[in-house]
Amino acid sequence: MTQTVFGITGWKNSGKTTLVERLVAELTGRGYRISTIKHAHHEFDIDREGADSYRHRQAGAIEVALVSGYRWVLMHELRGDDEPPLDAVLNRITPCDLVLVEGYKSEAHAKIEARRANASKTKPLTSGDPAIVAIAADHAIEGESVPVLDLNDIPAIADFIIDYCQMPKRDAAE
Repeated sequence: MTQTVFGITGWKNSGKTTLVERLVAELTGRGYRISTIKHAHHEFDIDREGADSYRHRQAGAIEVALVSGYRWVLMHELRGDDEPPLDAVLNRITPCDLVLVEGYKSEAHAKIEARRANASKTKPLTSGDPAIVAIAADHAIEGESVPVLDLNDIPAIADFIIDYCQMPKRDAAE
């Protein structure tokens, strides 16, 4: 199944994670099933030293699934292999209404560029990325060829994504 994918991109401290978090709450509140993928530019670990799953990974397991009655997670160790492309990760996501992707600046899926006046960098990404279809900013933006949305108007940003992705309208009751 082909997933509907929409991205949030921007420089460090531009509000990407907060925007994704707020969009997930807004869209799930409207009855949509949402998944997310976040690209991390640094080493991360969701496990802790001494835990059974950590010990399994340290012993050399390529994948460790941690399963409970509330959630499950699958950790995959690259063990020197290249980071998987976004498409490979998307193929592992359970079918849903929309996958929101945070980061992945160079991928070709449609994206909103998050901009905050106090971000680590403020150089616009729109000029070099034709996949950016809108900007969500906390300050006035002029001279852009794509729509500019208020970074804090989450319902309007959600409406834009729903319309852009041609998602069926839903009610929270669905």
